[in-house]
Amino acid sequence: MSLLEVNQLDVRFALRRGDVKALRDVSFTLDRGERLGIVGESGAGKSVAAFSLLNLIAKPGYIAGGSIRFDGQELIGMRDRHLRQIRGNRISMIFQDPMMTLNPVLSIGEQMVECLKAHRRIGRREARAIALRKLEQVHIPSPEARLDQYPHELSGGMRQRVIIAIALLLDPDIIIADEPTTALDVTIQAEIMDLLLELCEKHNVGLILITHDLGVVSQVTQRMLVMYAGRVIEQGPTREIINDPQHPYTQGLMNALPQMATPGSRLNQIPGSMPSLDNLPSGCAFHPRCGFTQRPDGSERTACRSEVPGFVASGNCQAACHMVAEMQDQERIPAQETSR
Repeated sequence: MSLLEVNQLDVRFALRRGDVKALRDVSFTLDRGERLGIVGESGAGKSVAAFSLLNLIAKPGYIAGGSIRFDGQELIGMRDRHLRQIRGNRISMIFQDPMMTLNPVLSIGEQMVECLKAHRRIGRREARAIALRKLEQVHIPSPEARLDQYPHELSGGMRQRVIIAIALLLDPDIIIADEPTTALDVTIQAEIMDLLLELCEKHNVGLILITHDLGVVSQVTQRMLVMYAGRVIEQGPTREIINDPQHPYTQGLMNALPQMATPGSRLNQIPGSMPSLDNLPSGCAFHPRCGFTQRPDGSERTACRSEVPGFVASGNCQAACHMVAEMQDQERIPAQETSR
């Protein structure tokens, strides 16, 4: 049994004009110590999926269906009192902006001590000693002095290290990192991701990394999910997807990387934009932007416009695409004929 099992998760936002489906039929697993990446454009549903795991969806959002099982316990419908024992304690979260996460009027030490005392029966002196050890683990220089400093006195990279230290305070089983390096420069980004990787491997902590940066995903994660318009459209081992993406959307993301363009030419881009969740196209949500709705002979794949594609296995990966299914069918027919 996996440490985390998400099955057919459905999240909606109740608006006056009707419910908007933010997540549709999202399923994945995470084993202890495994590193999972979730990628996609803004609006794909990455952060909503992460917040759903701890029931942090703000109203008018709500979980409409599905299952989230953590270490054998069902989290959907769990009482807040029990859920608080899991939030921050066994599943921690690192948010995008450390200045929005840290309290500007409390010192770093005060915030870390209060976090520990909220979850454990522990004295202030012992809590401060644990906080000091965690700051040392994330390689913060002069950790004793940092405990008495305020967030505004630290650099962006240092603040993000403090956030990681707070996430590690209670020795969680899973860390959810939501765009943890967005506000940092490239050099600091690399340091923070190396730190996360080191800590996960050293302490056997599972990691769910939410990002739009395929380069980061390829270096840090073992498996990845690609999301589009609230649905997972491709999943599998990171290396296999990066080296041979099956879904046209994943191929578009790969081709949009700067290193994929000819020097001096315009960068490649996926035409169009993410559809509004309250007005999704029929069939495959990606079909208005997809260059494969027409076959090489000019005929149209009508299923792209009329049917929501199911997952098709391709090696160790799965892709929700009619084109992939059609190509596999074409490969099977000659094989059957030759076997006769």
